[in-house]
This record gives sequence, C-alpha cells and structure tokens, in this order.
Amino acid sequence: MSRSNIDLHFAVAAGVVVVYDWVLTVGQEIELIWRQRWSLMTVLYLVIRYIGIPYSVADVLGSMLFVSLTDAMLQVIMIARLHAMYQGSRTMLLFLVIIFLAVNIACVVLAAMGLKIVVAEEGILSGIHMCGYSYEGDAQLLDSIIWVLSTVWEVLALCLAVWIAVKHFRDLRHLGPSTGSTIGDCFRVLIQSHVLYFASFAGVSCFQLISLSSAFLTSNSIGTMVLDGILAVFTVVQMFVLGPRLILSVREYHAKLVAGSDADTSMNSIVFQEHVHISTSGTV
Repeated sequence: MSRSNIDLHFAVAAGVVVVYDWVLTVGQEIELIWRQRWSLMTVLYLVIRYIGIPYSVADVLGSMLFVSLTDAMLQVIMIARLHAMYQGSRTMLLFLVIIFLAVNIACVVLAAMGLKIVVAEEGILSGIHMCGYSYEGDAQLLDSIIWVLSTVWEVLALCLAVWIAVKHFRDLRHLGPSTGSTIGDCFRVLIQSHVLYFASFAGVSCFQLISLSSAFLTSNSIGTMVLDGILAVFTVVQMFVLGPRLILSVREYHAKLVAGSDADTSMNSIVFQEHVHISTSGTV
C-alpha cells in the first residue's frame, strides 16, 4: 500500500471521528451555543467546530494555516478559562497575554524561517510531471523549537489551573456545605476537561517528538506511515473534538446548575468569559 493511500485512509478516519462527535453533541450545541447569547467563546467554538471537517480531509500543506489558527484559538479559550478561575485578575490576564504573544510570535517567525529553506522539486514518472518539496538546512531544529514552545505553553496552563484549583479546594473547608459544593463542582468540571485536553496534547506531542527524529524522517516503512497517520488522527481529535468540549462542558454544568438552583440564592457570582455565571462566595 502506498503512502498516499495510507494517508487517505487516516484522513477519512479523522473525518469520521469529527463528524461522529458532532452528531453526539449537536443537541447540546443547539441548546448551549446557538440559543444562548453570543460571545467571543461562541464564535471560537463555532469556528473550531466547523473547520474540523474540511481540515480532516484537506491536503497537509494546505492545512498548516488551519493548524496555526486553531492552536491560537484554543489558547485564547485557555486564557479565558484561567482568567475566570483567577477571579478576573488583571495581573494574570496580562501575564497570560504576554506569554501567548511571545509564544505565537516566536512560532510564526520560526515557521517563516522554515519556509525559506523549502525547495520545490519537479520529477517525471512514466512521462507525468510531478511536483514535490524538500528542505535545505536544519528544518528539524526549527520544528523542534516550535514543538518545545507549544509544550511549554500547555504545561504552564495546566500548572496554573491545577494550582488555583487546589487553592480553592483548600478554601472550601471554610465555606458552608452548599456554597462549597457549588464551587467545588465548578472547579472539578474545569479541571477534568482541562486534564483530559492536556492528556490528549501530551499524546500528540509524544507522536510529534517521534516524528521529528531522523530515523522517522528518512524511513518509508509501513510502520512509519501508520504512525504518521495516527498522529494526524490524534491531532484532529485534540483540536476539533476536545477543543469544543472545553466550552461545552462548562456551559452544560451551568445549565444544570441554573435548572437546580433556588431563585433566592444570596451568594455572589463570578462571570466566566463564556458568559457562564457560577454562584460562589465572596471569600473565594
């Protein structure tokens, strides 16, 4: 089986996964996204969700722009979640925005440097002219640096989320059982979805690290092709399945909370960037 056939099969598999997840969550999407007040999170959700299907079947080179834009949008979602978890702290928001800009500007510069070492090649096979490309210089080093920068961002986001969650769980001991339960459930939802997303990112990163090795780059074995296809599927799942679920999980929790809460609650509320209002105590 040729590499093109294997790539096609994995592209179809990735598309099926994205469509299947959309079918599973379309009811929640209508109720929690389309029928709610529009916000930045609504736009980000719809963009990430509805570029997943065309991306999964697009050509790899043509999809590089989609990957960069999607990664940036997912990072914006993470910034919004962390900003809310830190009670709207301007200092934390400024810190996250600075790191976000530094990482993404560096990645763009490195990607532009990588484009300069791309060399187009023309080959003739059975009288048919075919175009290809190769890299001059140390493209592997540039890809490795981009991988490291992306990993640093994700690890930082996870550490900040876990730290503030642990701090809040400790503070819950001083609150009443009703208020403490509400705040605890809220942070539990945030941490669960965040850890699941990070686990998927870690898996994709491991595959990417393997794919950057010289042995992988110079190999044309079936195993290498299969591993490359698995990486493509996992990347699609991480961005276009687990990415939108970062927003759906919070909105679903909010909907259940509103449905089961008393109208005369006396607790204060913190407003999430997704326009999610979770009742909390002023001591948090």
